[in-house]
Amino acid sequence: MPTTGVFNGTNLLLSVEGTTLGHTTSCSLTLSTDLPEATTKDSGGFQEVIAGVMSGEISFDGLVTYDDSSNVTELADFLLARTQLTCVFGTETTGDRIFTAEGFLSSLEQSAEMESPVSYSGSITLTGTITASDKA
Repeated sequence: MPTTGVFNGTNLLLSVEGTTLGHTTSCSLTLSTDLPEATTKDSGGFQEVIAGVMSGEISFDGLVTYDDSSNVTELADFLLARTQLTCVFGTETTGDRIFTAEGFLSSLEQSAEMESPVSYSGSITLTGTITASDKA
């Protein structure tokens, strides 16, 4: 049964290559459509646009633990090898909407402040079709 009402962001997960990214503190999915201008003299002084190319990006932040099954070291290996990744963004709850796409890591950062946990962040630029379906 799908989640009802407002739900806790902890339930929203990002899986890369079939494994949930470990110790993430946040993740976000951005979908967008390019809107090329189609204004003409017949537009009555108002701007007109048409739907163009669609795109997407997934961003994430987390805490570094080298013993996670999917960690910052594995992500760095994917980036350096230019590996195309299968990504799933959504909850584990049956009936909830999930988004599945292929993508490439476009950035990955690991940072360490004195007396603070080591953190990582990155983004995946999606390529090709982005599918939305209900979790089975």
